[in-house]
Amino acid sequence: MISKYLYVNIIVRVLLVVALSSILGYFIFISFSLRISIVVLLAIIIITINLISFLNTTNRKIKFFFDSVRNDDSNLSFPIDTKDRTSSELYESMNKVNKQIQQLKIENRQKEQYFQILLEHLATGIITYNDKGFVLHANSSARRLLSIDVLTHLQQIERIDLKLFQTINNIKPFERRLIALKSEQGEIQLSLKATSFKTNNNETVILSIQDIKNELDEKELESWMKLIRVLMHEIMNSITPITSLSESLSHIFIADGQPVLPEQVTSKAIATTLQGLNVIRDQGNGLMSFVESYRKLTRVPEPEKKIFKVSDLITRVQILYTSLEKSARIELSVSLKNSDLEILADQNQISQVLLNLLKNALEANENNTKGKILIVAGVGTNKHPEICVIDNGPGIAEENLDEIFVPFFTTRQKGSGIGLSISKQIMKAHGGNLKVRSVPHKETVFCLSF
Repeated sequence: MISKYLYVNIIVRVLLVVALSSILGYFIFISFSLRISIVVLLAIIIITINLISFLNTTNRKIKFFFDSVRNDDSNLSFPIDTKDRTSSELYESMNKVNKQIQQLKIENRQKEQYFQILLEHLATGIITYNDKGFVLHANSSARRLLSIDVLTHLQQIERIDLKLFQTINNIKPFERRLIALKSEQGEIQLSLKATSFKTNNNETVILSIQDIKNELDEKELESWMKLIRVLMHEIMNSITPITSLSESLSHIFIADGQPVLPEQVTSKAIATTLQGLNVIRDQGNGLMSFVESYRKLTRVPEPEKKIFKVSDLITRVQILYTSLEKSARIELSVSLKNSDLEILADQNQISQVLLNLLKNALEANENNTKGKILIVAGVGTNKHPEICVIDNGPGIAEENLDEIFVPFFTTRQKGSGIGLSISKQIMKAHGGNLKVRSVPHKETVFCLSF
């Protein structure tokens, strides 16, 4: 707030100039007194000069104050015990503003220290850098993961690992990348995620770096344990009856611990033996079929990626759907949000995945008289292409959601348990993912995210 004494000083001087100007006009045009007119004119000039000097002095004081603020000299203090009431009041206001600035700086410094300490205590590595690659901040976790003591520019990462440097340079906002990095502690798996914001027309990127090797190892071990359990279950189911039947058949041809004579073998024993051998053969074929399924699962071919329109893919899948058994019972509808949407993928493999999902949806709705299947294609929340298959069948129980992608796990009597596993592998080979969510008796959604 401007000093009231400043107002008074300016108003008094202006009124004096106006009054003297009126007197000067009177003596020039009415009294014709040259001597008095000169005196009055000199008085006007003196007061005007005094007013200008007064304003300049005040302006210089204000300018000096703002210069000190601009130069970050907030410790400056102005004397308030002066004879000039105007200056005293102006200095007091400046000191108050200066004190507020000092308080704000202290608060900002405390907040900055708080966030720096917070960043330093994070297990996740955090790096912030500008569009020219200059690193603004790198916490201790980031420096430890990169095995570097000081990080001032992204160019330094190139000397650590060229692939990591290229990944960081090419990462887009809100994108997640996985990369393996060899360090002194061995190979680690890094998860990179970036976000950006603009300050003063400059883009600043915040990059989070996290070592997920332990999590991946745990997940891998868990997956292996699930697979081993399924393999053991299937193998034991096939071998147990073979072993039991073999023992039963061997007892037919052994009496008192000795092989029976040929003339002791009856036609009933021969028939029983042939019947048992047929069962053993069928069980062996079943086991061979199981092994063949496992071989298919572990030999998913490398995708031959090409750019194609999603609309062409869906047209192709619709035609394939009509060839499925009982497909006429449930109508397949399509919602294509962008007719020009394109993806880079192996069209044959993606068709295989979609057809498998449609087949599963069709089988799930076998007893549903109001069954519906919908394909929705568009851009997902992560701004990437996404194709979803939705049905209103009985759904998937919550306890089975984590199991359905495990090889050979199935809830259907005639299911092989490898369709979803292969589909998941195909999507992984494309750098994408196959996700599922289900609300029993309402909807089940499988989404191909590219």
